[in-house]
Amino acid sequence: MRQMKASEIPAFIDQVIGAGCDICAIGHRGYVLGDLEEMVTAAEDIKRIGEEFGDRDFLLAEIVAYLRSIGRYIEPGSPASHWSENQKTQ
Repeated sequence: MRQMKASEIPAFIDQVIGAGCDICAIGHRGYVLGDLEEMVTAAEDIKRIGEEFGDRDFLLAEIVAYLRSIGRYIEPGSPASHWSENQKTQ
Protein backbone atom coordinates (compact mmCIF):
# COMPACT_ATOMS: atom_id res chain seq x y z
CA MET A 1 0.00 0.00 0.00
CA ARG A 2 1.13 3.51 -0.76
CA GLN A 3 2.39 5.64 2.14
CA MET A 4 1.28 9.23 2.47
CA LYS A 5 4.04 11.83 2.45
CA ALA A 6 4.23 14.49 5.17
CA SER A 7 4.04 17.12 2.44
CA GLU A 8 0.57 15.80 1.52
CA ILE A 9 -0.96 16.45 4.95
CA PRO A 10 -2.54 19.82 4.00
CA ALA A 11 -4.11 18.33 0.86
CA PHE A 12 -5.38 15.34 2.84
CA ILE A 13 -6.98 17.64 5.46
CA ASP A 14 -8.52 19.82 2.74
CA GLN A 15 -10.05 16.79 1.03
CA VAL A 16 -11.46 15.41 4.30
CA ILE A 17 -13.03 18.82 5.04
CA GLY A 18 -14.29 19.02 1.45
CA ALA A 19 -15.96 15.63 1.92
CA GLY A 20 -18.00 17.15 4.75
CA CYS A 21 -16.05 15.84 7.74
CA ASP A 22 -15.11 18.17 10.58
CA ILE A 23 -11.62 16.73 11.19
CA CYS A 24 -9.83 17.92 14.32
CA ALA A 25 -7.02 16.95 16.66
CA ILE A 26 -7.81 15.71 20.14
CA GLY A 27 -5.11 17.07 22.40
CA HIS A 28 -1.62 16.22 21.13
CA ARG A 29 -2.09 12.49 20.65
CA GLY A 30 -4.76 11.86 18.05
CA TYR A 31 -7.43 13.15 15.71
CA VAL A 32 -10.91 12.31 14.52
CA LEU A 33 -12.20 12.63 10.97
CA GLY A 34 -15.55 13.90 12.23
CA ASP A 35 -18.62 12.74 14.06
CA LEU A 36 -20.35 9.49 13.15
CA GLU A 37 -23.06 11.12 11.02
CA GLU A 38 -20.48 12.99 8.95
CA MET A 39 -18.41 9.87 8.43
CA VAL A 40 -21.41 7.78 7.38
CA THR A 41 -22.54 10.46 4.93
CA ALA A 42 -19.02 10.85 3.50
CA ALA A 43 -18.07 7.14 3.61
CA GLU A 44 -17.43 6.81 -0.13
CA ASP A 45 -15.38 10.00 -0.21
CA ILE A 46 -13.40 8.97 2.88
CA LYS A 47 -12.64 5.60 1.28
CA ARG A 48 -11.48 7.30 -1.92
CA ILE A 49 -9.33 9.77 0.04
CA GLY A 50 -7.79 6.91 2.00
CA GLU A 51 -6.96 5.07 -1.21
CA GLU A 52 -5.52 8.20 -2.82
CA PHE A 53 -3.25 9.16 0.06
CA GLY A 54 -2.48 5.69 1.39
CA ASP A 55 -1.26 4.68 4.83
CA ARG A 56 -0.91 7.64 7.16
CA ASP A 57 -0.67 5.96 10.57
CA PHE A 58 3.03 6.70 10.85
CA LEU A 59 2.28 10.42 10.32
CA LEU A 60 -0.05 10.69 13.32
CA ALA A 61 2.10 13.24 15.19
CA GLU A 62 2.57 15.36 12.06
CA ILE A 63 -1.16 15.32 11.22
CA VAL A 64 -2.03 16.34 14.79
CA ALA A 65 0.58 19.12 14.69
CA TYR A 66 -0.81 20.42 11.41
CA LEU A 67 -4.40 20.36 12.66
CA ARG A 68 -3.32 22.25 15.77
CA SER A 69 -1.42 24.79 13.65
CA ILE A 70 -4.60 25.64 11.75
CA GLY A 71 -6.71 25.81 14.92
CA ARG A 72 -8.58 22.53 14.39
CA TYR A 73 -8.09 20.96 17.81
CA ILE A 74 -9.85 20.47 21.09
CA GLU A 75 -8.24 19.75 24.42
CA PRO A 76 -9.63 16.89 26.49
CA GLY A 77 -11.39 18.38 29.51
CA SER A 78 -11.75 21.77 27.80
CA PRO A 79 -15.01 23.68 28.28
CA ALA A 80 -15.15 24.00 24.48
CA SER A 81 -17.51 21.54 22.83
CA HIS A 82 -16.17 22.16 19.31
CA TRP A 83 -12.75 23.11 17.96
CA SER A 84 -14.15 26.40 16.60
CA GLU A 85 -14.71 27.54 20.20
CA ASN A 86 -10.97 27.57 21.00
CA GLN A 87 -10.66 31.32 20.60
CA LYS A 88 -13.72 31.91 22.78
CA THR A 89 -12.30 29.96 25.73
CA GLN A 90 -8.77 31.41 25.75
